[in-house]
Amino acid sequence: MARVARTCLRSILKIVNSTLGLVGIAMILYGLWMLRVWKRDMETPSFDDFDYTALWFIYTFLSIGATLCLITCLGHISADSSNGFGLSCYMVIIFLLLLLETLVAADILLNSDWEKDLPEDPTGRLHDFREFVESNFDFFKWIAMLIILVQVLSCV
Repeated sequence: MARVARTCLRSILKIVNSTLGLVGIAMILYGLWMLRVWKRDMETPSFDDFDYTALWFIYTFLSIGATLCLITCLGHISADSSNGFGLSCYMVIIFLLLLLETLVAADILLNSDWEKDLPEDPTGRLHDFREFVESNFDFFKWIAMLIILVQVLSCV
């Protein structure tokens, strides 16, 4: 009976991790798309002339996506090996990620001037992304709740 329960828990953790990995891949793909559009808008033949600090929003998006993919890999390895130390490390990382998300959400909800804390975005992609989220707010609300639910389930 314990073997069946362990196999079931492994499968559930892998499914939850796969969802988190898909979110990371989607963020990477969207970040690469934003980079391509920005490069096209700049109409320069190479990346040599770009001011790399101007791309902070795109780089942040790509970094978060890559981090989620790495966390997913750690979760899959931990689920396969059923190693207590690996699962503990994975749970601590997911807990810290949830804590960071909570802090950012609290800052946005409680601080009316939260946009002044961000650096200037000359690419305009932050403004475009914000308009896109506001126009599809109900859809993004469900996506955000799904991501948080997946992260909580992976801790459980």
